[in-house]
Amino acid sequence: MKLSRFVQLGAVAAVASLALAGCSSPSGSGDAAASSPSATSSDVAFTIDPSLSGTITAGGSSAQSNAQAAWTAAYNAQAKGVTINYDKSQGSGGGVTNFLSGAYDFAGSDSPLNADQTAQSKALCTEGGVNIPVYLDGVAIIFNVPGVTDLKLSGETIAKIFALQITDWSDPAITKDNGTALPAGAITTVARSDGSGTTQNFTNYLAATQSSVWTSPAGKDWPIEGNVSKQKGGSGVVEAVKAGSGTIGYADHSAIGTLNAAAIIQDGTAIPYSAEAVTATFAAAAVDASNGVPGDLSKKFDYSKLTAETYPIPLVSYAIACSTFKDTKQSALVKSYLGFVTSTTGQAVAAKNAGSAPLPDSVLAAAAKTLEAIK
Repeated sequence: MKLSRFVQLGAVAAVASLALAGCSSPSGSGDAAASSPSATSSDVAFTIDPSLSGTITAGGSSAQSNAQAAWTAAYNAQAKGVTINYDKSQGSGGGVTNFLSGAYDFAGSDSPLNADQTAQSKALCTEGGVNIPVYLDGVAIIFNVPGVTDLKLSGETIAKIFALQITDWSDPAITKDNGTALPAGAITTVARSDGSGTTQNFTNYLAATQSSVWTSPAGKDWPIEGNVSKQKGGSGVVEAVKAGSGTIGYADHSAIGTLNAAAIIQDGTAIPYSAEAVTATFAAAAVDASNGVPGDLSKKFDYSKLTAETYPIPLVSYAIACSTFKDTKQSALVKSYLGFVTSTTGQAVAAKNAGSAPLPDSVLAAAAKTLEAIK
């Protein structure tokens, strides 16, 4: 099935019917044949083997949680004997920690393994862990200001707010960004208390584009102390912003629900989140950043390449898996599930149910090769 980048899928009775319509007919010819993805000129197809059975234990990125729920339901429509347990409560940091301890078959993480983690992974995975992009979205700047539904913020203003240099909504910088004054009121910033890949992506942007204001290093742990409400998980941030007044926070776009999100001013243009704008960001600014393990597909963003058509705070989330599993059955299960996730149909499932942007076909084809090589 060929799907456009921003396919608007029609009404379906259940997400499983999308998977059944989009996947190739099961071959039933064994793990090797069923796990081999194939690319056409316009999509990356995948065949699910319905005879597979077993349990996949994984967890990490809360940004992936809506997509993981949809992927699981769609995958299980065909592979009914496979149980997939994905624990979103761990966050990216906890997911990586549990993966490196051997507790997870794969980790969901909004940032790839760093050099030290890659070195640690070699004790578990022989050659090491590989980072496979599975999910493309953006970090939304969410707010709850009485009477305000439309907010525009420049990168500099965002940095000053979260660095606690701007503390009132009537600040002249916010007025300048919006062309009108907002009602006076104290600003309360809301950030993650746990190690978070969303925090990593947000601080990557701040450190790279606003270094004169944002002097803290980029990282998974929120670096600012003071009048900050720290909450566990993306859902904790969203709920705290929603429950407060004059609050502002950051979260994966798919998790914000009915909250309003700011349009971010880039090159003089206010860019709201959209799948199209995030895909444009990936096309313009994503560059390879392999960790050196064969098949690794880590990416980083060159923020100097942002344009007036790109959403400035992209988020690429990964499945982190072993290059070599100690258990061949677990290898077959993980390769099958992640093969579906990184197929054109799998990406459409996430776009439909989590509001994410489908990854480019070139990335999906590369993921297929990486998965095929996993032992």
